[in-house]
Amino acid sequence: MSLRQSLYGTGVALVTPFKSNGDVDLDALSKIIDFVINGGTEYVVTLGTTGETPALSKEEKIAIIRFTYEKVNNRVPVVVGIGGNNTPEVIKELEIFPLDKATAVLSASPYYNKPSQEGIFQHYKALAAASPKPILLYNVPGRTGRNMTAATTLRLANEVPNIAGIKEASGDMAQCMQILRDRPEHFLVVSGDDALALPQIACGMDGIISVAANAFPQQFTHMIRQCLKGDFKAAKSLNDVLIEAYDLMFAENNPAGVKAFMAEMQLLQNYLRLPMVPLSEGLHQQVKAYVKDK
Repeated sequence: MSLRQSLYGTGVALVTPFKSNGDVDLDALSKIIDFVINGGTEYVVTLGTTGETPALSKEEKIAIIRFTYEKVNNRVPVVVGIGGNNTPEVIKELEIFPLDKATAVLSASPYYNKPSQEGIFQHYKALAAASPKPILLYNVPGRTGRNMTAATTLRLANEVPNIAGIKEASGDMAQCMQILRDRPEHFLVVSGDDALALPQIACGMDGIISVAANAFPQQFTHMIRQCLKGDFKAAKSLNDVLIEAYDLMFAENNPAGVKAFMAEMQLLQNYLRLPMVPLSEGLHQQVKAYVKDK
């Protein structure tokens, strides 16, 4: 099965739950993994930015990867997030992190140092050469400060072996359509924007790596499946119910929004690691009302 087939549909960018003392809460993570798999998600992504990876130690990341493999137990594919703006250090992580059971590596474009398009290309080319698993590009300029253009994405897709797809979260529909028009047949293209997934799949995307599916896996995955079947009328009716949730999830920051939903659903305790903090009280009350009403 090709990567485009095995990662077709809904992936969920797992949160990292914490205890009141700041430790990673593996019991809660176990519950969350069961919740999203039983809810219908096609695969999970561990150590994405939704997992607060900038605030995790290398030892914690390795422990989370191993725990995720054990808990998933081959029920769905596992994608591992490994990225950064220090190319040699990312290469070291690709060499030492346990990737034997991973289907692919999701790697965010370098942040803060704002490389040129050529710098982005060379960064990913170096990662692809070092990685034992296929690389999924991750374009999220709202976080990184630099958009990876359609031309750079397509150059990587066509010229660099081991570059297998992209999570595209620029929010630029014209850019997305250009990638979809010109991509190689094997190249996976998934949405990185919950609120835009429906129109992006209508344009030809293969699914999404979702934040919202942490809290609403059954509803969200059903909506995505309707999109992929081409039944956009049914998908719209499902998506309409979730629009308010998307707004609340991203009103202040991610993952504070989705963690507030999950806390109200007793999936985790509402703790984050600085510099991230929980939602403001007023917004949390809106989350609580949404969960109660649904």
